[in-house]
Amino acid sequence: MFPVHRRIASTDGNTSRVPVSSGCEGFNFRTFRWTQTMLFAINEINKKDDLLPNTDLGYVIYDSCFTISKAVEGTLTYLTGQDEAVPNYRCGTGAPLAALVGAGGSDLSIATARILGLYHFPQVSYCSSCSALESKFQFPTFLRTIPNDKHQSTAMAQLVLHFGWTWVGTIAADDDYGKYGIKDFKEQVEEAGVCISFSETLPKVSSPQDIQRIVDTVVESTAKIIVVFSSDVDLSPLILELLRHNVTNRTWVASEAWVTSALINRPGVSSVLAGTLGFGVKRADIPDLRRHLLDLDPYSDLLTEEFWETMFNCTLDYGRAQRQAKQRAEEVNGTLSRAVRGAPEGLCTGRESVAQLTNTYADVSQLRITYSVYKAVYAVAHALHNLEHCVNGQGPFTGKSCADITNFEPWQLMYYLKNVRFRVPNTGEEIYFDEGDVEGFYEILNWQVNSQGEVSYVGVGHYNGSAASGDRMTITNDSIVWNNEVLEPPRSVCSENCQPGTRKGIRQGEPVCCFDCIPCADGEISNKMNARECILCSGDYWSNDAHDACVPKIIEFLAFGEPLGITLIVISAFGALVTIAVGVVFVVHIGTPLAKANDALLSFSLLFSLVVTFLCSIVFLGEPQNWSCMTSQVALALGFALCLASIMGKSAVLMLRAQALKAARARAKASAKAAKAAAEAAANSGSPDVIVTNTNHNNDANACADPEVDTLTHAHQRAIAAVATLIQAVACTVWLIVLPPYPVKNTSAQNIKIILECDEGSVVFICCIFAYDILLALLAFIFAFIARKLEDNFSEAKCVTFGMLVFFIVWISFVPAYLSTRGKFMVAVQIFAILASSFGLLTCIFLPKCYVLLVKPERNTEEMMRPRAKPRDGTLTGTSASLATVATEVNSTTASTSIDD
Repeated sequence: MFPVHRRIASTDGNTSRVPVSSGCEGFNFRTFRWTQTMLFAINEINKKDDLLPNTDLGYVIYDSCFTISKAVEGTLTYLTGQDEAVPNYRCGTGAPLAALVGAGGSDLSIATARILGLYHFPQVSYCSSCSALESKFQFPTFLRTIPNDKHQSTAMAQLVLHFGWTWVGTIAADDDYGKYGIKDFKEQVEEAGVCISFSETLPKVSSPQDIQRIVDTVVESTAKIIVVFSSDVDLSPLILELLRHNVTNRTWVASEAWVTSALINRPGVSSVLAGTLGFGVKRADIPDLRRHLLDLDPYSDLLTEEFWETMFNCTLDYGRAQRQAKQRAEEVNGTLSRAVRGAPEGLCTGRESVAQLTNTYADVSQLRITYSVYKAVYAVAHALHNLEHCVNGQGPFTGKSCADITNFEPWQLMYYLKNVRFRVPNTGEEIYFDEGDVEGFYEILNWQVNSQGEVSYVGVGHYNGSAASGDRMTITNDSIVWNNEVLEPPRSVCSENCQPGTRKGIRQGEPVCCFDCIPCADGEISNKMNARECILCSGDYWSNDAHDACVPKIIEFLAFGEPLGITLIVISAFGALVTIAVGVVFVVHIGTPLAKANDALLSFSLLFSLVVTFLCSIVFLGEPQNWSCMTSQVALALGFALCLASIMGKSAVLMLRAQALKAARARAKASAKAAKAAAEAAANSGSPDVIVTNTNHNNDANACADPEVDTLTHAHQRAIAAVATLIQAVACTVWLIVLPPYPVKNTSAQNIKIILECDEGSVVFICCIFAYDILLALLAFIFAFIARKLEDNFSEAKCVTFGMLVFFIVWISFVPAYLSTRGKFMVAVQIFAILASSFGLLTCIFLPKCYVLLVKPERNTEEMMRPRAKPRDGTLTGTSASLATVATEVNSTTASTSIDD
């Protein structure tokens, strides 16, 4: 049974007459070659002496017309033995039926196999490769000499994976061959991560609308790889439409049913199908087959006659040729031509040469399905041979009996077919049926255009389904010529690969192969292509700029050797040296009035504390250690505590002196007014006693209110400074014992850095300690601010006030600057604040004194330390150096007034 025609001829649908079997149309030269190959094999077997020497094979050929109904009709007719199909009856006589070779496509074989299986009748197919036919439960008597499509589907899947194609389209015929083949393919590639761009089905009955829809899908899709599981008959209309639309730049993956088909490989298809990769079944050269194909008798049978007439576009029927010629002549001039009266035009002579025509029928260069037909005939012959040469008593049937070659049951031949094993003549290939199938071997073919513009099939590899899983496919990439004659494999992806440093972000509602490449977040990396998620770097590591590797975080601290560190060290050392120099100046001038006017011990303690604050800033530099964390904070707190306590002691004395001076000035003013009034009264009364009385009274009052005797002595000032510093020292000691500062790695402040810094241990402790320093600073500022109006040639209260203002301005500015910086710059800001405040205090408090001591020594006298009067009202002001003569001045003024009066 062969699909010699492509389809059933259309009928008028008239039901008013007796129905007859439909005719067929669309003669297929390729399948007619298969038919002739079977005849050639039968003739070859009948001539052999070693194969069925006593039996001749006969044949009956049925045309399935590539449709299921005709295949079923042919099967029933075959079983019946007559021209009319009579189910369940064997009406024919003559030689017993052996086996059915056929029936062409998988759909046809499935239909015939179901019927033949009911009768246990052997069927050997040459091109029905559908994986559904492997079921022995449904098709117990079906065998085939073509590999099972499950091997081909696996081979196609491995080919797609081999070239890294992840975005493919599929087209399948609307039959079991296409549906099962493409289903197995899709299952395997989708499991491996390949996505299907589109999946179309070719109509069995050509439909222009459906074909156009498929063409539109192919054009609109971004998939460059299209896998086609179809017969050449079903695929042909689509190829023609693709040619008409000039659809190029696609690579096609072909199944064995059309990879070498002349129906597809027509002139001009190279623009669409060049570069196609496909799988062809085993190819072989069959000696003398071409001679048999060319040596045809056109009158031998109806099929050969139709072949001849179709091949040469003529007719072998004289009467029909005459009628056709007469009809043509009448259409031309309405009269009978001379040619009609002789040999009619269009009549075949029967001597035309088949060899002179270029036709797929005589092309024996790609004998693949033809070779499968050849093997099927030989398989039946060898099974019959084994049945014929069975030895009674050693047979496989009941009682070790054998079957009779002249009268055997189909199931008896089925036994021998299932167990047959032979080598094909000329090729030497060993044939046996493993559960009804042969080994899955395919040659990988590449459609390459030669210099004449013709497509040739070039082998570029092979696939062996029986080999180990890793060795099944062998392919030579360099031998492949792709579409547009490029040597590089085409890329077919929905989305380009995500490079290291990115991850795949699935697009909602689209296949998994369609994704966006999302850069990894800071601190995360991906170090492989198409990573599904980014990897978080561990604590001490961070992502590099490309986000493809974790690198150690930058260790940051304010080092001694870097420019900023060196600058701070120089400034700190300079400040300490300047402070020491000031101390030396004071030591040298210790006996001068200016030095005596200030408590030397407090001045030196103040200078010492400033040296401490200058030098402690250096301890903030370098990699934090346990000792440096504790030393830096404690030294800073104690240094400023001593500094501010000393200033507070000085300021307290100045404040008390200012208060005393204010009271003395008020009393002196009152005494002066009283003396003046008394003098005026005495002048008016002429009594001098009043003057004496008033003078004695004023002297007593001034003596009682002598402001030279300070409420706070130097000892009190030193005690205040010592106690204030001691309180801070105790607090720092408790802090160091309970929760001391310690070095930490700060990984949260800056992602790309590990900041080495000191943890204060306890926020409460450090807040209390520095709040205490702030309290001392506020007290010193308040005391100095109250005493700011003490006026003489050198006003220390104003200097202290300005110094404390600078101190507050620096540290108030420090807070926002400190909070807005990170890392080593926080330390730099803190050191700058320490240095700035220290320089501010040193400058404001000691610069005026050093100016007098060094630049203006003439002002360093007792007279310059004395008070000077206010220019507006003549009242006296005090001095921070000495107020001892205030009372004398008041008495002198009173006496002069009395004398003048």
